[in-house]
Amino acid sequence: MSVTGLAATGAPMVSTPQVKTGPGEAGDLHRPVMLSQVIEYLRPRSGGVYIDATLGLGGHARAILEESSPDGKLLGIDRDRRSLDRAARGLAGYGERLELHHGNFAEVKDIARRRRFGSCDGVLADLGLSSFQLETAERGFSFQRSGPLDMRMDSASSLRADEVVNRFPEPKLAGLIYTYGEEPGSRRIARAIVRARPLHDTLSLAEVVSRAVRSRRRSKIHPATRTFQALRIFVNDELEALRQFVASAIESLKEGGRLAIISFHSLEDRIVKGSLGSMARGCICPPEVPACVCDRKKLVRLVCRKPVSPTEAEKTENPRSRSARLRVAERL
Repeated sequence: MSVTGLAATGAPMVSTPQVKTGPGEAGDLHRPVMLSQVIEYLRPRSGGVYIDATLGLGGHARAILEESSPDGKLLGIDRDRRSLDRAARGLAGYGERLELHHGNFAEVKDIARRRRFGSCDGVLADLGLSSFQLETAERGFSFQRSGPLDMRMDSASSLRADEVVNRFPEPKLAGLIYTYGEEPGSRRIARAIVRARPLHDTLSLAEVVSRAVRSRRRSKIHPATRTFQALRIFVNDELEALRQFVASAIESLKEGGRLAIISFHSLEDRIVKGSLGSMARGCICPPEVPACVCDRKKLVRLVCRKPVSPTEAEKTENPRSRSARLRVAERL
């Protein structure tokens, strides 16, 4: 399902774009994370063609459209229908310069080809949850608001978090909490969850997790943060989608086009770093081979050898941006 060719309605521009936050809780509606760095590295220009593959409510997209005025175009993709619908209303004033598509960013190449955006000057992905998603209690993303254990980005998906919490065997539950949440207390948490079943709301789960680990460590983050992260990632198959996205996005770029990805935790950043690093390497023949036989060509140039972090001012203004990391690659 898609939203195409938004008519120019003269709707007023929203002055406070949506913040994309990391795996913590929602912040104020203020500005997109690392906005100035995104614009600096994507270099939007008039006549350029761009994709925001994780549109959210459109804060980054708005800035790209403004910088590429008067005739730059942007395709916005999001798997969250409610976020996409709100973005459509907020960005309606850009008319035919903007197209929106409901879909998974893992399929960005196919989506771009179908929408005639197959040779782009820039692709962006901001992997954080939005304040809107976190503050909508019935979505089940927040451990600070009472809501059902849902956590689906796309309501059409079949797997919900409550099925994982209430049906998975204890070893499998502990494994996914450790793997996707990097939670050292995963076994204790899984044991506590199984004993407390059935669990159907976010606050009940957060309390069970907190009791399981609170007395064993001190941390600045909420005790349930990693468990909720793990469940969300698993339910939405986020890491596999990210792997597919990186390769698909590079193929969508024209020569000199750039891919920018903002990640918020180490699992995401390792995938982005590894995928782009692999594409930036040429020959992989062993040193003892006198001449290259692999015929491997470099696909990208790493624009930033190390990830770019938010400025100190942004970290102070929006503490939830502190874990954000931006990596950028250019198609060769």
